Amino acid sequence: MPTFTALDGTELAFHAMGEGEPLLCLPGGPMRASAYLGDLGGLSEQRRLIMLDLRGTGASGIPADPATYRCDRQVSDVEALRRHLGRDRVDVLAHSAGGDLALLYAARYPERVRTLTLITARARALGVDFTEEHRREAAALRMAEPWFGPAHDAYEAVWAGTADDADWDTVAPFFYGRWDAVAQAHAAADVAQSNAEAAEVYASPGAFEPAAARAAIAALRAPVLVLAGELDSGPRPRVAAAIAELFPTAEVAVQPGGGHFPWLDDPVGFARTVGTFLARESQDAQESRIG
Repeated sequence: MPTFTALDGTELAFHAMGEGEPLLCLPGGPMRASAYLGDLGGLSEQRRLIMLDLRGTGASGIPADPATYRCDRQVSDVEALRRHLGRDRVDVLAHSAGGDLALLYAARYPERVRTLTLITARARALGVDFTEEHRREAAALRMAEPWFGPAHDAYEAVWAGTADDADWDTVAPFFYGRWDAVAQAHAAADVAQSNAEAAEVYASPGAFEPAAARAAIAALRAPVLVLAGELDSGPRPRVAAAIAELFPTAEVAVQPGGGHFPWLDDPVGFARTVGTFLARESQDAQESRIG
């Protein structure tokens, strides 16, 4: 298992798979081990995926100071991994809550980011978040599903702040474009792969300064892909478009029938969309150097 040492001495691990240019992948959860990303729908056939286990998750060590689980304090871990890989610039992909970490990294180290790919990603770092309205809007799209009734009742408990563990399990289908055996196994692994204590700290007060991050992102030269799922509530496609507008150079892709984990819903389509973006930007970068 490849490891490297963070600035505070915590030993961190990453998983590498595939061939080609490295793609540094930041998981969400928040604070879920990177194993849930799998091979991102076969994207490993096009790129060498570098899957970081954030501190306190997966094979990475537990820090001496739990306060370092806060999102902004993990930016230095991403930079330490870049240095460990020996790359002047890296392609960064982030999923869900990992989007906040990627955004803060890009804001602090813009010269180190070659491309940024945000997969159904949060953008609290930029002052954009998902609301109950968004959740209800997406839930209404699933009314014909056989699981809708009990799942929607459980969602009401979540919105009321009275949900128990059983309710959270019951709402899981809303986060997948297809509630099949693959999705069910993926959802069942969530608790075992997640660090609940770290998740409570991740977005705690002080983690985000949206005005400063927006100002930094507004000058980011790296191309950005914002990918949303048609059926996902976080972000809804229109919210993903609003996030993209905050960057100088960004494009939006909406995966038909996609949920919060779009590589599970349509692996081929997902890998094609992301792979095409990365290949195009890599070719453009090569031509720019030659020119």
